[in-house]
Amino acid sequence: MALDLNGKSLLITGGTGSFGKAFTKYVLDKWPEINRLVIFSRDEQKQYQMAFEFPEVTYPAMRYFIGDVRDFERLKRACNGIDYIIHAAAMKHVHIAEYNPDECVKTNIGGAENVIRAALETQVEKVIALSTDKACAPINLYGATKLTSDKLFIAANNIRGNKKISFSVVRYGNVMGSNGSVMPFFLKMKEKGIIPITDPNMTRFNISLTEGVEMVLHALETTWGGELLVPKIPSYRITEVAEAIAPECQKEIIGIRAGEKVHEEMITSSDSFTTYDLGKYYVILPQTRSWDLEEFIRHFNAKNVTQGFTYNSGTNSEWLTVSDLRKLIRDHVDNKFDLV
Repeated sequence: MALDLNGKSLLITGGTGSFGKAFTKYVLDKWPEINRLVIFSRDEQKQYQMAFEFPEVTYPAMRYFIGDVRDFERLKRACNGIDYIIHAAAMKHVHIAEYNPDECVKTNIGGAENVIRAALETQVEKVIALSTDKACAPINLYGATKLTSDKLFIAANNIRGNKKISFSVVRYGNVMGSNGSVMPFFLKMKEKGIIPITDPNMTRFNISLTEGVEMVLHALETTWGGELLVPKIPSYRITEVAEAIAPECQKEIIGIRAGEKVHEEMITSSDSFTTYDLGKYYVILPQTRSWDLEEFIRHFNAKNVTQGFTYNSGTNSEWLTVSDLRKLIRDHVDNKFDLV
């Protein structure tokens, strides 16, 4: 049965971020009869601004809750009457997490625990948690906290008892045009005439906000509980992003920052034993399941990947060219600059 959110109630943690706003627009456009769409976040200024874009007068389903995922009682109150939770709240800047490790742990791990507990203690039916490529074989604290978060959500399926609820995870790469991402940064630096490059060999996976939203909705519709979904998406070279945005600017090599990788992974060789190809997505299945594996394989026509398979931005089979990047930036990145 196709996903129908009309009459349903959703809560988005970190809902004022780039993903939350894109998800909100998509859902309101597609399911105008949605019952409630609760934006849960701690930044009152961002909520104030978002309420101008999606006012409750025009969109009666909209609710704006000030709150922090660290605060269990406030989160639990926001979950009353909610059918589905999309967990997007996180501290996500690698270098800030390295400098403020305890704050990152409180939000990304403690916050995940609170979301799980609040969902289990209310009538929530499904939770989809957003992950990151940095959670795969992490070398920085941000990635380590998100890997821990992923494990918590997947394991939460083992403690649900007889409650009708499931928890799953989606993991994807850099979101084009999101707050703090490289493309808006390069567009800003273009004014100064110098584009800083951390490492000329650096590569990253790329996904648009719309593709990220569609993936989360796909997970909401199809997951059984405990899956970690990974999209098949292209890679880009950081030097080619710079060329697409500012070919006339000087490129300055500044060196890798603390906690950065040259290439990102989304599936390691150790994951390959439980990874299946679903066509548009890969899925890493949990070791402990409440459902039958053979039934899952038949239902989704899932194909086990070869042992030792990895999914790495540096060895990806699909690449974005300079012209591809230029077109995507024009279409998907909000900017005031003209691209050559």
